[in-house]
Amino acid sequence: MESRIPSTLDEEVASLSRSADRDSLFMQANLLFPGQSKPVTVRVRNLSAGGMLAEAVVPGLAQGATAEIELRNIGFVPGHIVWVGEGKFGVAFDRPIDPHAMRRQVVQKMDVPAYISALDKKATLYRRR
Repeated sequence: MESRIPSTLDEEVASLSRSADRDSLFMQANLLFPGQSKPVTVRVRNLSAGGMLAEAVVPGLAQGATAEIELRNIGFVPGHIVWVGEGKFGVAFDRPIDPHAMRRQVVQKMDVPAYISALDKKATLYRRR
């Protein structure tokens, strides 16, 4: 099989995403397109530092469209649609993220034992699943 050098930015992002570690999951995220006031809820199936595979029926979704994706514990991440299939699509992020941060569950103050909360009042604590 012949390897070739990516010639466009989209191909480069796609090749980097393919080689990156992917985290399979089933979580929700919000997808917001420019000029749109209400986000679309999508299911995130695969997530890596460079992009994600999402499932949702989004009328008019096209390759090359820009969007912001609101990911839990990460916030809004700018990106663009790199491919569209039947009910699924791929998003390449404009900047790398920490994909493991989305899985972390932020612990509420009442869940933290007193001896830990006394150590550092300003630290954000996470619980692994």
